[in-house]
Amino acid sequence: MNIARHIALIDELCFRPFPAEHGPSDEGTEGSGHFVAVLESSHGLRGGDQGERGITVDQYEKYRDALAERLSARWGETDPYNLDTVLLRTERETIPQPWATLGARARVACLWEAEGTGRWIALAVADRDETDEVQLLAVVTETDPP
Repeated sequence: MNIARHIALIDELCFRPFPAEHGPSDEGTEGSGHFVAVLESSHGLRGGDQGERGITVDQYEKYRDALAERLSARWGETDPYNLDTVLLRTERETIPQPWATLGARARVACLWEAEGTGRWIALAVADRDETDEVQLLAVVTETDPP
């Protein structure tokens, strides 16, 4: 993992104009008011060995925490953001993007409001779907968390 490269990308996404429509990007996906960047992704873990998957999840959580340490030094310490509650809320209310998708893919996020940008930053390990790869995600959005 290249922490400096990931921080530089997050910084860039804090100021890059948002696209008008949803679609793929060089970093992951993007849509009106948000970017979802895949910082790290496993290869070959879709429905694969659960032991190897667990090791990858643990490693990506360490990567997330290392990035969070640097971002917390900049924007302050925050409590973990429980995405399980976001997922449960999608059953009875409309949760805006990118939060609904993030809740469907990850369990917890580190979350900051990036001072002076009007944007929220979330770091999360997407491991909820065992038929998908494990990914370390950075979300940059102008939409307040639900």
